[in-house]
Amino acid sequence: MRKEKDYRELLEELIKETIEKRGIKDKRVLAALRSIPRHLFIPGGDLVLAYSDHPVPIGYGQTISQPYMVAYMLQELEVEPEHRVLEIGTGSGYNAALLSKLAKEVYTVEYIPELAERAKKVLKDLGIENVHVFVGDGSSGLLEYAPYDRIIVTCSAPEIPGTLVSQLKEDGILLIPVNEGYYDMLKKVVKHRDGKLEIYDLMPCAFVPMRGKHGFT
Repeated sequence: MRKEKDYRELLEELIKETIEKRGIKDKRVLAALRSIPRHLFIPGGDLVLAYSDHPVPIGYGQTISQPYMVAYMLQELEVEPEHRVLEIGTGSGYNAALLSKLAKEVYTVEYIPELAERAKKVLKDLGIENVHVFVGDGSSGLLEYAPYDRIIVTCSAPEIPGTLVSQLKEDGILLIPVNEGYYDMLKKVVKHRDGKLEIYDLMPCAFVPMRGKHGFT
């Protein structure tokens, strides 16, 4: 019982003192954050690491992203309950778990098989059934279930892959960190009904590099 209380206290403190104070106001995003125990997605389950506003290594050269960045990206993604979302870079599975509370269906692709299997297990243990985990080259998207209302990329790409844009519905949104030399820039791509794209630079950031055909060699 004590561990359960500790994690909920730490999570609430993280949300109130860091995430909300830094401008995250979306009530559905905040509710999703409160519903998912982040420490379950971190090897070893360290509570202090899990509920600090920092990325945490999860093995294989990958990390679970900083909680504020996760919340910021979900807010900017503007997910509605009827949406089908594609995530590139499952990692720990934490972001997919949050998306499961926001969208109807979530399709997530992980390059590293061991991470995909670990994520599947945690998601299953939490009773999450609307997240579908695939192993493969996420830089090419997931054509089998396209098009998607929203696409979110959790790794840094050398450019915006045309394959992902082509799998995005009209009026859809793609969020992707793109490397610009010394830093990554989080970009928001809005695809209009005439096929034209609007691209917004949201903020500098730092993500692990994308692997695969359209990633970094």
